[in-house]
Amino acid sequence: MTAPESKRPVVCVFCGSVEGTNPAHMDTARRLAQIFHENNIQLVYGGGTKGLMGEIARTLVSLSGPDAVHGIIPRALVSVEPGYKSNNQEKTPSTSSAASTTGGGGKEAERVVNEGGTPSSEFGLTTIVADMHTRKRLMAQKVREGGPGSGFVALAGGFGTIEEVMEMTTWNQLGIHHLGVVLLNVAGYWDGLLEWVRNSVREGYVSKENGGILVEARTVEEVWPKLVQYQVSEGRYQLNWSDE
Repeated sequence: MTAPESKRPVVCVFCGSVEGTNPAHMDTARRLAQIFHENNIQLVYGGGTKGLMGEIARTLVSLSGPDAVHGIIPRALVSVEPGYKSNNQEKTPSTSSAASTTGGGGKEAERVVNEGGTPSSEFGLTTIVADMHTRKRLMAQKVREGGPGSGFVALAGGFGTIEEVMEMTTWNQLGIHHLGVVLLNVAGYWDGLLEWVRNSVREGYVSKENGGILVEARTVEEVWPKLVQYQVSEGRYQLNWSDE
């Protein structure tokens, strides 16, 4: 009798939808995609086609194929993301679960699918949801369903990125999930946030144990080992989230 095949790890990456001014961050997105390819990791991300979002998704699809990437985007953002519309026609998730063949390349109409979805385009699979809250819940759900090493990683980004990574850090503290949360701190981008965490510990608003929930990686090569070796904080709340 053969042993059951282990689940594929799923890592959600939070990052900017623009390139930024430092080329190191775009290079980091490409290098992280390479690490994911080498370790058979599935990427879950915010569904963007531009900036760091588009770069990591496009790179990983080119290496591992469309099954390796799952973008989740709110409907309102579809109108501002290039490639989601084709011939000025948009499909809705409630009426379409199959890929459309109209239009050119990129994230065309075939990307607008229901939650079942089908792999397509240079960016993988996309699920369009009603709002930001549903997006975050579904991303977290996909990660929680993954195999060993699954977790969350933040690259450089703006308000949305920091909000998303801190929510997953809070969920960890509250016992909603037990997965690793890693800041990829390239060129000192997250130094200010890490100092804020240390100061919160000093001031008594975050316990010393929970101050380690958010883990720093200074190089791309550190990310996967830190996820695999992640240790749950003993200071987490022991709450019942069975209905979550």
